[in-house]
Amino acid sequence: MLLEEIKNIKSTDNDLKNFGNTMGIILLFIAMLLIAAKSYYYPYFAIAGLALIVFAYMYPIVLKPFQIVWMSLALLMGWISTRVILSLLYYIVITPIGLITKIAGKDFLNRKIDRKRQSYWNYRTKKAYNPADSEKQF
Repeated sequence: MLLEEIKNIKSTDNDLKNFGNTMGIILLFIAMLLIAAKSYYYPYFAIAGLALIVFAYMYPIVLKPFQIVWMSLALLMGWISTRVILSLLYYIVITPIGLITKIAGKDFLNRKIDRKRQSYWNYRTKKAYNPADSEKQF
């Protein structure tokens, strides 16, 4: 599934221009932060940022391999973080609720076998049909 998403990355001229501009602005911002921190590495970030912006407007097709690699990394990070977040949610929220209900003896799904019962059918109370009940259900 992840490989299909990587194959379907859009790389139109407009997408490449947006990628070049965004990355160029981010690199220029990092260069400004490095200037404020009095670091000697700011020219590398500034030149790379300006180059990305220039290529975005003049030759956007040159940015295609960089965009594919960057978007592939973004998709991979999204895939991993989704699994981590869902696992944490399950083990931090769902598991304690299940343990508490098991300790308390609750059976929300009525799964306990009761040999004395004739039937497990749940009878509902009869109620006259009201068309208004079918409107705005959610």
